[in-house]
Amino acid sequence: MKRLSLPLFLLAFLISISLPVAAQEEKPGIYETKPESAPQVLTLQTASLVVPELEYETAPKAAEPSPSLVSPVITPYEAKPESAPQVLALQTAPLVVPELEHETAPKAAEPSPPVISPVIAPYLENAAASQAVERSISLFSNTIRDRFALYLSRSGKYLDIMKEVLRKKDVPEDIVFLSLIESGFNPHAYSIAHAAGPWQFIASTAKRYGLEINWWKDERRDPVKSTEAAADYLKDLYGMFGSWNLAMAAYNAGEGRIMKAMRRSKADDYWDLLGTKHIRSETKEYVPRFIAASMIAANPQDFGFDEIEYGEPLSYEEVEISSPVDLTVAAECAGTTVDEIQRLNPELRRWCTPPDVPQYTLRVPEGAKEKFLEKLASIPDEERFTIDLYTVKKGDTFKSIARKTGIPVQVILSLNATDKIMPLRAGSTIYLPPKELFSLDKVDRALMKKVSYRNVRAKKNTAKSARSGSRKSKKI
Repeated sequence: MKRLSLPLFLLAFLISISLPVAAQEEKPGIYETKPESAPQVLTLQTASLVVPELEYETAPKAAEPSPSLVSPVITPYEAKPESAPQVLALQTAPLVVPELEHETAPKAAEPSPPVISPVIAPYLENAAASQAVERSISLFSNTIRDRFALYLSRSGKYLDIMKEVLRKKDVPEDIVFLSLIESGFNPHAYSIAHAAGPWQFIASTAKRYGLEINWWKDERRDPVKSTEAAADYLKDLYGMFGSWNLAMAAYNAGEGRIMKAMRRSKADDYWDLLGTKHIRSETKEYVPRFIAASMIAANPQDFGFDEIEYGEPLSYEEVEISSPVDLTVAAECAGTTVDEIQRLNPELRRWCTPPDVPQYTLRVPEGAKEKFLEKLASIPDEERFTIDLYTVKKGDTFKSIARKTGIPVQVILSLNATDKIMPLRAGSTIYLPPKELFSLDKVDRALMKKVSYRNVRAKKNTAKSARSGSRKSKKI
């Protein structure tokens, strides 16, 4: 019996001590308002009023709370007893944890692609726009899936270099995907409207923004120069309309048409134009296709494009040459192929660098610059550049020379810097492209077709006029 009396005595003693302490530390108003919460308050306070999970993991000693956790919540509570009910509410519904989590681990999903906010986000609020974007997603991921996969694969070559240009020009980076829907990132793309290059510039707009187009080169096809021009043009359009959506629509349809459509429809933004007849269906689909292409390109796996093999990014060095060089010679000096020289310099239309400039910047594979310059210096000037000379004979015309050589008249005129057929003087010399190195490009073929069409039309008009004159003379 004596052995049992000692523990009971100690237990009674401990209870007699703990109860006064609890009563002493009890905050006014807590038990009166919420008696059922008294045990929770006692437990939380003896554990230093910190959320148990955090306290017990980081500081097992209940009597020494971590200042960083206690200071924002407990300090005001101890200084101002009247705030106890608020502290109790915070602690019983642990809202402190999200605060700390927000401070120590910011949400990574809110950073800031430059184009998402100004270009893509607005469409979510418009039902017609959402439907148009969904149609475009279906087009790319189903109807023309294989072709779009090719576009994505090709984008690997040009995305980095184009985005760098856009950043320098202070244009949203994702505008780069306009090139995807314009040309599929194809530098040699050429449309029925005679637009060329990855950004599909027509000649007049290209020249307005500093791109050079002649018989020797077409800078619309250069991924760097054309992106610089596109960035300048789009910035001007954005300054005009105050909206990237409208800027892109104007890039497609022309600023004049979009201004007229906005004025006639009294629309506030691009999406308002979708329900009108003031813009073509192509322009109505243009921005939705851009948005769809951007979404798929950013996360191709989400749309079923699981095995895209992206092309190697363009990597090159630049060399300055002061006299024309055949591309075969350039390839030999750089230790590469003619195809690679043409891939790095898509603006070049002919077998050589332009002979009509005092200096030309040629791209060669990375690491080949020193080797190129060293080997080129060892080649005599007359062996670097190939061109044929033709001595005009009596009775020769441009047309007869074209029949003899198989070289189109327009090519001969362009090579000799003349726009129209003029009489030839016997004994004079004209330039002809070397047959073994020369081939027509898309622009040549389109121009020849245009000239042929004009000639046929002129003959029909002449014949029509002759018949009309004949009928009039009979009446007289």
